[in-house]
Amino acid sequence: MEFDRELDARGLNCPLPILKTKKTLAEMQSGEVLRVLTTDPGSVLDFTAFAKQSGNELLAVTERDDKSFEFFLKRR
Repeated sequence: MEFDRELDARGLNCPLPILKTKKTLAEMQSGEVLRVLTTDPGSVLDFTAFAKQSGNELLAVTERDDKSFEFFLKRR
């Protein structure tokens, strides 16, 4: 999937991946896509809830072979 920006939040625990994502999305234009990498297993639920609360669209979630998670969020 194509994306406009990337945020590497691997090694960070809740709530830091969400906080960094929120800050990065605020710097982006409407319609742009952010790719976020995390290692926190709770981030799947966190990002789902964050997308619903913030109005940003969660386009995809993938668990990668290296046990990290990849999220694609579209800026509202």
